[in-house]
Amino acid sequence: MQALDSASEAEVSTDTPPGLNDIKPKRLEDQIREACRVRHFSLATEKAYTHWYKRFVRWAGLRHPREMGAPEVEAFLSFLANQREVAPSTQNQALAALLFLYTQVLKTEVPYMANVQRAKPKQRLPVVLSVPEVQRLLSIHQGANGLVLRLLYGTGMRLMEGLRLRVQDLDLERLVLTVRDGKGGKDRTTMIPQTLAPELAKAITARRVMHDMDLAKGMADVALPHALATKFPQAGKSFGWQYLFAAADYSTCPRTGAIRRHHIHEKTIQRAMKQAVHSAGILKPATVHTLRHSFATHLLEAGYDIRTVQELLGHNDVSTTMIYTHVTQRGGTGTRSPLDQMHMMREPLRPYASA
Repeated sequence: MQALDSASEAEVSTDTPPGLNDIKPKRLEDQIREACRVRHFSLATEKAYTHWYKRFVRWAGLRHPREMGAPEVEAFLSFLANQREVAPSTQNQALAALLFLYTQVLKTEVPYMANVQRAKPKQRLPVVLSVPEVQRLLSIHQGANGLVLRLLYGTGMRLMEGLRLRVQDLDLERLVLTVRDGKGGKDRTTMIPQTLAPELAKAITARRVMHDMDLAKGMADVALPHALATKFPQAGKSFGWQYLFAAADYSTCPRTGAIRRHHIHEKTIQRAMKQAVHSAGILKPATVHTLRHSFATHLLEAGYDIRTVQELLGHNDVSTTMIYTHVTQRGGTGTRSPLDQMHMMREPLRPYASA
């Protein structure tokens, strides 16, 4: 990447006023990060876009992206599909990252790429646990990790949606939970399981104690969305804005360098889920996201309308929710096997005998 930095430094205009030539130009990686933050992209998207920029440049022999264009992008994407055999979603992510690099950072129009060899799409059904399997799994962990897992199954939230819950997002009297800035930047509401209300109330009380300790230390601060920290400077210290599932210690923000108490790291919950799957004797490749799949499937099996499930999950299109109809107990049509019908009859089926 040093070759790219040298190329960037050489782009300083000869008409630059005296004294400004000493200012080091921004690295292209830093420009990508800045463009992502201006558009309020998540940290995961920012990391993914910089990853694909670096991988593209290394594949091209450390050539600067300005020296390349659509043919190189097409060749790189085809390389991912053919040599690396990546999943279609991975190839699409790489394409999105490179299009963002050229159109939003380098301000270069990239023509339509018709020669890209697409990764073969694979229609896979989601992994779904049965109700007894979920019961065994959720009984493994107690404390904050167990509460997070139970809440994810009971509400259908994604992992990061659950970890980013603020105290003010829970209405225990109405049993309503508000998901802020979910996937696609949308807000939505879902139910709070009544059985979890007492446990959540205790979690809020414990969080209050932790917040009071942070206030006494002068460390009561939390990351706020968009420009709220500028508009309301004291909002970061208010209890309502604090993460419900807070980390045990302070950490440094990778974007701003601020030292504050963040939410529980997602890897902590992922490890807890992996341990619970093993301890519960579940052989399915279940992950934290499996709880969301199971939530949707169990609601459909209970007879709830698919539009209701769509709203609870936050899907834009009902066709996305329809995939769960294929993993219900008797399939999307509720068809009963003829073997089961045979055993339900008082007498076994007999061959037809002509008169």
